[in-house]
Amino acid sequence: MAKQERAIRTRNALIESAAALFDRDGFEVASLATISARAGVSSGALHFHFQSKAALADAVVGAAGERLVRITRDREALPLQILIDASHELVQGLRADSVLRAGFDLSANAERRPRAAQDLRRLWRDWVESTVARAEREGHLAPDVTARDVAAAVVAVAAGHEVLGHQDPCWLERAPLTRFWSFLLPRVVGAARVGLFVASGDPAAEPTASR
Repeated sequence: MAKQERAIRTRNALIESAAALFDRDGFEVASLATISARAGVSSGALHFHFQSKAALADAVVGAAGERLVRITRDREALPLQILIDASHELVQGLRADSVLRAGFDLSANAERRPRAAQDLRRLWRDWVESTVARAEREGHLAPDVTARDVAAAVVAVAAGHEVLGHQDPCWLERAPLTRFWSFLLPRVVGAARVGLFVASGDPAAEPTASR
């Protein structure tokens, strides 16, 4: 059991190290030697767990996908509040978690994305669309608002925060996304229902990396 636990720790350390270097230097520049050195393990240990840099990138995307699954978990709240909370948690995670950042970056580029890797932006988009559709079915949207339009706005804004955050970390703070939701909610649910929602999200939500 102790040997298995060490192997898991080594594998996770390599994924964290690779994500940090892919995020900082780019996939093409980061070398396996640098990744293993940063993780504090031998090159032999790296090759025991991952046959190539592409396999390591696949593991980074997979780990980021697991974080995205946690972000999009079901919660005890109205569907739109679940969406608000998840969008804040995603943006906070992109600020604090290099695995999430690197995973999204790797999966967004079809040429660099490993064959087995998930398209994380598509997974996020599909979840947003299904959550807004649920809100529509439950009668939470204003009569002249469609789930398709709301989902498109939320997906576009999240992608914008992700991209802009590479140049300016301020875009990955809570305030800009809170302003977006404060602006959008009256249109989406109507002025009478705005009080049912908290545009700043769940204050107890933490960046995914700290969980």
